[in-house]
Amino acid sequence: MSYTLTIGLEIHAELKTKTKMFCNSANNPFNSEPNVHICPVCMAHPGTLPVINKEAVKHVLKVGLAVGGKLADFSEFDRKNYFYPDIPKGYQISQYKYPLVSGGSINGVLLERIHLEEDTATSIHEGSRGSLVDYNRAGVPLMELVTTPTIHSAEEASAFARELQLLLRTLGVSDANMEKGEMRVEANISISNKEGELGTKVEVKNLNSFRSVERAVAYEVERMTHILDTGEGEIVQETRGWDEIKEITFTQRKKESAHDYRYFPDPDLPKLQLSEIPELSKEALQKEMPELPWEKRARLVRDYSLKPISVDLFLGDLTLGKFFEDTVTLLKDKKLVLLAENYLTSDVVGLAKGGSSVGALTPVSFAKLIRMINEGKLSSRGAKDTLAVLYTNGGDAETVAKEKGFMQTNDESALKAICEKIIKDNPKVADEYRGGKVVAMQFLVGQGMKASKGSANPSTLKKLFEQLLK
Repeated sequence: MSYTLTIGLEIHAELKTKTKMFCNSANNPFNSEPNVHICPVCMAHPGTLPVINKEAVKHVLKVGLAVGGKLADFSEFDRKNYFYPDIPKGYQISQYKYPLVSGGSINGVLLERIHLEEDTATSIHEGSRGSLVDYNRAGVPLMELVTTPTIHSAEEASAFARELQLLLRTLGVSDANMEKGEMRVEANISISNKEGELGTKVEVKNLNSFRSVERAVAYEVERMTHILDTGEGEIVQETRGWDEIKEITFTQRKKESAHDYRYFPDPDLPKLQLSEIPELSKEALQKEMPELPWEKRARLVRDYSLKPISVDLFLGDLTLGKFFEDTVTLLKDKKLVLLAENYLTSDVVGLAKGGSSVGALTPVSFAKLIRMINEGKLSSRGAKDTLAVLYTNGGDAETVAKEKGFMQTNDESALKAICEKIIKDNPKVADEYRGGKVVAMQFLVGQGMKASKGSANPSTLKKLFEQLLK
């Protein structure tokens, strides 16, 4: 039987602020020492009072503005009650009825809400030795974004999460590294054979990569389809975890409903009337907004005719993207821009190998290198060798090329001697060319490039060989 897949996503992202959400402890959950960045407030000592982190509120409002959501005028924080070792207070401060942002969309997917809460501590399970809790993460500002259940494929879900990650990084509100848990995806999945009707919803947690999102959805669809087709068992509303190694989901607990958490407004925190806070007004926020990913994507294609893979690279690596744009302002000529695109996305990325995107390169030295390539002063080999030196040590492109002997040689008298020696050393190949085997010229030119250590102009070599082999 054919079923319709429906997915809704809940995505949490840790926000970049100096301090935690409701206290002045440092926002540094990845400190190597456990339980260092803590204080009486985030450890819920009796008599302590929380204070709202204004920067965290501002971050969420910026996200809301970017996605075209409705920014709240009135908002408040609520207590979400549940008991677990990673919640020192016995409740989590979150938002229920009055989120900071309502509506909006990303990648054509409609959003339900974006709200602000505090993160939990980190539980470390050591099997038979028991469990440990590190409270460095407890109280870190956490944004939660909830989509409407309007996603209908694993690929669409993954693409949405990628675009959100890109937005968070562009706005500078979160690093959103999934491998560190700075961005965490939960998928609400259901299948149904009745048009306009959703099936029983299952929430899958522990999705710490885009690949995991796609595979978890695929597994759940297969599992649910088997249940419905065979009638063996039933699909129950529950929370399931994702086993990265076995690539299967597993039951964790029965899915709670809102009433299970007994939400009520936090009496220790003031209500927020955002219109009374000048720096949080829509007009003030708009002045701080950068060019958004989808705006930049369209501009790069429109202005420079870049390949889609290059655009994605420049959007995903902000350092490399800025370097490209700074170089472009120096080059201007479209032919040179496309040449710069090619060398950046292949050679420079190859040199990075997980390190700094551009190394010791500067836009000025790189732009000069591109001009030298275009003017025939550097062969492909010479350009790569010069670029490697510039990436590691910096410097001026022309100076480096001359000092290292990478400049392309057009001196016909010097190259003629090289060509004569190659013909003498390879009489059979020379005779084959004279006999009409045109492909033999490629071998001869290659030998000429090798003999000149890549400095010869291949066009000049070809011309000289043709003259000598008449």
